[in-house]
Amino acid sequence: MGLVVQKYGGSSVADAEGIKRVAKRIVDAKKNGHQVVVVVSAMGDTTDELIDLAGQVSPIPAGREFDMLLTAGERISMALLAMAIKNLGHNAQSFTGSQAGVITDSVHNKARIIDVTPGRIRTALDEGNIAIVAGFQGVSQDKKDITTLGRGGSDTTAVALAAALNAEVCEIYTDVDGVFTADPRVVTKARKIDWISFGDMLELASSGSKVLLHRCVEYARRYNIPIHVRSSFSGLPGTWVSNEPQGDRKVEQAIISGVAHDTSEAKITVVGVPDKPGEAATIFRSIADNEINIDMIVQNVSAASTGLTDISFTLPKTEGRKAIDALEKLKPKIGFHSLRYDDQIAKISLVGAGMKTNPGVTAGFFEALSDAGVNIELISTSEIRISVVTRADEVNEAVRAVHTAFGLDSDSDEAVVYGGTGR
Repeated sequence: MGLVVQKYGGSSVADAEGIKRVAKRIVDAKKNGHQVVVVVSAMGDTTDELIDLAGQVSPIPAGREFDMLLTAGERISMALLAMAIKNLGHNAQSFTGSQAGVITDSVHNKARIIDVTPGRIRTALDEGNIAIVAGFQGVSQDKKDITTLGRGGSDTTAVALAAALNAEVCEIYTDVDGVFTADPRVVTKARKIDWISFGDMLELASSGSKVLLHRCVEYARRYNIPIHVRSSFSGLPGTWVSNEPQGDRKVEQAIISGVAHDTSEAKITVVGVPDKPGEAATIFRSIADNEINIDMIVQNVSAASTGLTDISFTLPKTEGRKAIDALEKLKPKIGFHSLRYDDQIAKISLVGAGMKTNPGVTAGFFEALSDAGVNIELISTSEIRISVVTRADEVNEAVRAVHTAFGLDSDSDEAVVYGGTGR
């Protein structure tokens, strides 16, 4: 038996009973002959509570101290889990991200992993221990400050450790039974997927599917680490995410893998931009220099009479104020008319590798939205994805309509959400 990395989300370790249940599952893996490394998130809503507390103390908390605060949640989880495993008669050692050798850049609150040097983890395993690592955190390469990887960063921690330790598999335990064709909170007839390719999963994750973080899937694809998404509340087989189906499975790639939606984005429109070379470059250079990630971009056709155009793009709501401030500084230089900000939007995406060889998918997608009375504001496509922006209050109805239109509804039992968060 080889080495496995298991990651448990906040809903799996939300209370003492949950921690004891997780400890038993970990010990069972150890008894089956595996070396086990565990990555754990903060308990339940601990991270949200710490964020709220920081906001009460300071409207704009310093990045370094904010990271120091947020990493406390995972340290609590890892210590309690180690105690629970010890009670079951097995030895466990807990490690912070920095002790585990997770080295990052210096961008506080959303650092990226540069390297993983898991020497202490290997020593713990060689001594017969279970290693427990605090997810979501690391240490900056230059200043040696504690950093965090952004929300959902424990997934990335787990896959990065699996790659560094040459693990057989990275098991992501959550509060649903695997990856579904849509969010089971919105589509109760969503169907569980037995296997999905890295490419399709990356598109779903990037489009708002909450079960896996897109950075985690990127990392797994780069190092070819199979991910097994399972529920910590049941013994069901879950979903495999990999280049090829695992073991003896022969699973045909579906035409449509699923429907994802995202309500965490906002839209900015730069109105009246002079239609000449360099203006778009100036706008998006300013956005990039402020460390803001953008998603969809649409530029209108220039009005012949004025030589002006509008440029719209979507970005995380949390970055909206920073983006507006950055663009306002460009107004004298570019000479655009105004800025419009809209945070009442939602993105709906249809994902599937078979789309590119099956004509009619795009038409069917738009027809389903039309039949549901949903208006489209922006459109973006790739080889395996179609995304549109709609009004936020229409998104649930739109997702259900598209899911049904493409025959993704399950005829069996409704999907079960055990913990309520989807992670």
